[in-house]
Amino acid sequence: MSEKIKIAVLGYGNLGRGVELAARNSKDLELSAVFSRRNPSEVKTCGAPVFSADEILSHKGKFDVLVLCGGSATDLPTQTPEFAQSFNVVDSFDTHAKIPEHFAAVDAAAKTGGNVGIIAVGWDPGLFSLNRLFGESVLQNGSSYTFWGKGVSQGHSDAIRRIEGVVDARQYTVPIESALERVRAGENPNLTT
Repeated sequence: MSEKIKIAVLGYGNLGRGVELAARNSKDLELSAVFSRRNPSEVKTCGAPVFSADEILSHKGKFDVLVLCGGSATDLPTQTPEFAQSFNVVDSFDTHAKIPEHFAAVDAAAKTGGNVGIIAVGWDPGLFSLNRLFGESVLQNGSSYTFWGKGVSQGHSDAIRRIEGVVDARQYTVPIESALERVRAGENPNLTT
């Protein structure tokens, strides 16, 4: 087998732990470091060494790709362009309306550093978006509708918890039943967010 791709993770919440587990199940990946804003001695991984997020630049050249596992509301808009200057980066930015400006910022930073920056890798946008594209290429006369829920929105919940004074919060996504029924009935309505 060829040499493994060494990755590092910035942010060890649900997403960071998921990346660690995915790397453990991939024969071509090796998680070489986890960087956290929390006290590294309090972060328990499945074996990867943990460092303070403040130390990340001192690890330049020690891994191939930095996977940014922060939130799209406040973390990724600043972290991805900042670190794309020094590392090849991958993020899961999912604020659809702001993707063009996020792309421009990351692209400029990555070009400055001679690195690669890949954004919006995840479910939506990401794998779900590709599935939608495949469906639309086969069923060209149809309309695409996306309904989320019923469930907790991880991104929205994260954004709410970052509001000063909020101790903890969950945002639930519940589809509008009448909109679902109109689509199911074949009406092809023009729905807005």
